[in-house]
Amino acid sequence: MENISTLNVSGKINEESIMRNLTVSKLNEEKNMENPVINNLIAEGGENFFDYLECHGLTNEDNMLVLSSKHHYYYDPNELQSVTTLINIKKLNLIKHLDSFLHSVVNVLSPDSTFIGCFSDWKTQKGINITSRMYKGFINFLDAKIDVEYDKNDVSKMLESHGLRVMDMTEINGMTYFKAQNLGIQAN
Repeated sequence: MENISTLNVSGKINEESIMRNLTVSKLNEEKNMENPVINNLIAEGGENFFDYLECHGLTNEDNMLVLSSKHHYYYDPNELQSVTTLINIKKLNLIKHLDSFLHSVVNVLSPDSTFIGCFSDWKTQKGINITSRMYKGFINFLDAKIDVEYDKNDVSKMLESHGLRVMDMTEINGMTYFKAQNLGIQAN
């Protein structure tokens, strides 16, 4: 004999709510089926990252490369010359050798290409009390400083020092997303 469980829920459903849910569901399906790069971006970076790209009209970009936060790939510099938009899903706070990473990005990308990423701005995080900050500091000390605290000014200066011009910084739900243009200038 099968075990069947049912959930008895009563409520009023009207045609408008059904159509709205179908439309949203259909749009999400279309959005996900269009491009496997976007699928990976949404899976790893979340809807907010996708919304940020969509806001800047970059979701249909032809020469876009998304650097995965979970998988590691090696690219030949010649392969990256045609990339016009490079998206880094991993938060800048979690990149151990950020200066080296940014130096590589500027050297590999062609001038006028776009670099997009995100970081958590410690100045805009709400609800973090002194105990939480001390605990986080202790864990970072034990774990070789895995979550570096940056704010918008720190990231702007760092990007600009490597030859990237910050075009936009937007905070969405506690995460700050940025768009920067490669000026083709080598870092000092």
